[in-house]
Amino acid sequence: LKHGRLSMLATMGYITPTLVGTWPAYLSPSNGLKFSDVPNGLGALSKVPLAGWAQVLIYCAFVEVSGIQNRPSDAPGDLGWKVLTSDDPEAKTKKLSAEIANGRLAMMAIIGMFFQDGLTGS
Repeated sequence: LKHGRLSMLATMGYITPTLVGTWPAYLSPSNGLKFSDVPNGLGALSKVPLAGWAQVLIYCAFVEVSGIQNRPSDAPGDLGWKVLTSDDPEAKTKKLSAEIANGRLAMMAIIGMFFQDGLTGS
């Protein structure tokens, strides 16, 4: 479930700047780098400063460690707050199956976007 949810967020994060635009602010004021200067996709890997990637990795590690320490149960995807709830076990199973299917679709979507970006550069 975690990889599917992450892929759904990654897919939206890949598409949103193209549709909505970027913040009119500085990503790195000391380098004079604005958010609008960072390209979408794989091109961002070389534009974002190393300190920015370090912050992303530290945040991801923090989320992982705090999630492991605060798990209310061993059930996959159970984070302590209920989004997909139902008193009917059949309806709950259908909702969870839909989330898994959408997560798999998002995984294929983000990999396809990365492949297209790496192959064509756009």
